[in-house]
Amino acid sequence: MGMISVVGFKPKAGMETELLDALADRVALLRRLGLATDRPTITARARGGVIVEISEWVDQDAIGRAHETPEVTALWTRFDACSEYVKLGSLEECDELFATFETIR
Repeated sequence: MGMISVVGFKPKAGMETELLDALADRVALLRRLGLATDRPTITARARGGVIVEISEWVDQDAIGRAHETPEVTALWTRFDACSEYVKLGSLEECDELFATFETIR
């Protein structure tokens, strides 16, 4: 059974384009490696500029396999260079009954 993942990234100053490029590469890589499903990914922006992405892993084991895959860990290094991970609960939208974000793709 698939596993939906929702993650927030705060772009470092002037690095939103690099973050969006890394996000696009992430899903393509995970799919090529058989770790993510073909379900369309949703990428959106919170009011404070945090980028939120919703994607689907093929199963719980795929998450663990990603941590052991050099190509994936190299991609995560790119994320570290251009962004910081943000807890969803820290986004003001998450205090609302219907958290709503600006569509990016």
